[in-house]
Amino acid sequence: MATSTPAKTVTTPIADIGRSPLRSSSRSPVSRRIGRVLGYIALAIAAAGVLLPFFWMLMSSLKTNNAVFTIPIQWIPETFVWSNYVEIWQKSDMTTWLKNTMVLALAVTALQVFTGSFAAYGFSKIRFPGRDLLFLVYLGTIAVPWQAYMIPQFILMSKINLSNTLWSIIALQAFGAFGVFLMKQFYETVPEELSEAARIDGLSEYGIYRRIMLPLSVPALASLTLLTFVNTWNDYLGPLIYLRSPEIWTIQLGLKSFVGQYNAEYALIMTGSVLSVLPIAIIFMVGQRYFVEGIATSGLKG
Repeated sequence: MATSTPAKTVTTPIADIGRSPLRSSSRSPVSRRIGRVLGYIALAIAAAGVLLPFFWMLMSSLKTNNAVFTIPIQWIPETFVWSNYVEIWQKSDMTTWLKNTMVLALAVTALQVFTGSFAAYGFSKIRFPGRDLLFLVYLGTIAVPWQAYMIPQFILMSKINLSNTLWSIIALQAFGAFGVFLMKQFYETVPEELSEAARIDGLSEYGIYRRIMLPLSVPALASLTLLTFVNTWNDYLGPLIYLRSPEIWTIQLGLKSFVGQYNAEYALIMTGSVLSVLPIAIIFMVGQRYFVEGIATSGLKG
């Protein structure tokens, strides 16, 4: 006696009805490849637009002063004037400018990283009355432009005899709300169970911060370090207000000395600009992996 087997029912998704398997499989890789190529072309154009001013600055540092702003633009100089890099050291106090800028950048960066990460730990992992309100008020200071309170700050620095010293800029920039916000966003991605287990084992809040939070937050710390260092290195308005003596000028103020009343030595200005960009470029190339990872991780919500 023959037994009948139940017929298998084949279900086809509604989205696949009327779609040829051969056509869908053959078009998908090609379209993806075209989209990838177009994306690379768009990124290459954007990168060229970003790097073009730096290329022009580098080429201008190897021209004569009269050839910098020739029309039409001469992208590649006919004769490379390498002597500009020797002349700028002879005509200026470049060593002092770079030293002062490095001292400011390192001091401000170290203080902002420490104070920002320490305050962020308190705002993210320690519960106390008014914590969220205090954080919102502190974060709101980012929205206030510095030009609105730079005159009271200058009066304060003058009264405590810190004006015309590097200490004035170090004291004013040792704390930053952005660093607290960046580190707090990262700390919130760290599981609370780690802190609770450490408290049960007898670690204090300082011990948790030093032995658990800091080792885990290397990418975020690297991002904050790079951003703070670049901002301090490129700062012009702060040193212009507080640093009046030439012996404490930064590189940004020093380059201004090449601008005279009737003319400017543009070739030397471009040469000094190249020298001022080199430390930032080196630091970014060394820490770019941590920088990208820290920015991406700090945007996550725990």
